[in-house]
Amino acid sequence: MTTTMNRTVPAASSAQRGGAPLNLDSVTYRYHGRKASGAGVGPLNLHVAAGEFLCVVGPSGSGKSTLLSLLAGFLRPQAGQITLGGETIRGPHPRLTLVQQEPALFPWLTVAGNVAFGLRAGPRAERQSRVADALRQVGLAGYEGRRPHELSGGQRQRVALARALVTRPGLLLLDEPFSALDHATRTTLADELLTLWRQSGVTVVFVTHQLDEALHLGQRIVALREGEVALDAPASQTSVRDLQSLLRV
Repeated sequence: MTTTMNRTVPAASSAQRGGAPLNLDSVTYRYHGRKASGAGVGPLNLHVAAGEFLCVVGPSGSGKSTLLSLLAGFLRPQAGQITLGGETIRGPHPRLTLVQQEPALFPWLTVAGNVAFGLRAGPRAERQSRVADALRQVGLAGYEGRRPHELSGGQRQRVALARALVTRPGLLLLDEPFSALDHATRTTLADELLTLWRQSGVTVVFVTHQLDEALHLGQRIVALREGEVALDAPASQTSVRDLQSLLRV
């Protein structure tokens, strides 16, 4: 395949790694009936190493949303098994977190309150410290007392990222989190996400329909077509043109 100019981002060292390995073993989920929004996925066999940044691309109806719902535990495989760090995923799991297209912040809570929402236990001082650290990571130190309506779209998405990272997940799932933002903000947040990934060592699965975004962010690209893996390759060994040809988009 044609090699594209893709910026190499070093992964976290083994001492920094906070990510967990993800495995899909013959995972299948198929929809039936007239109202089915897609063919589903499977059988899928996929391994994501601890601390790896994987991007999943594909046209509408290729199975991206179904795969993400399976990984998040919102759907259960009809066949096969999904494991995270050796533990079977049977539903929403404390070691994984999801950032969606819309930040879905609580308007009645402050920025700090939104970020702290996922911290259910622990001493108050420790929770406050972790919230402050997460907000510094995403460049929102000093915004703790603001409400969501006082923030820009990019700032709201930063709050969503901080809320995801504050729980120190083993797996971070991202569902086109920058799609509603303007190009300049998307580019800035993409670079910031790479920095956060490097620092945390979290395992990332990033779903997008933007092929250039996937190649910029991912170490590895998985392309879905009609619910099956059409390509699984290092980002440095493919290009937008290759993906367009393969996916016929």
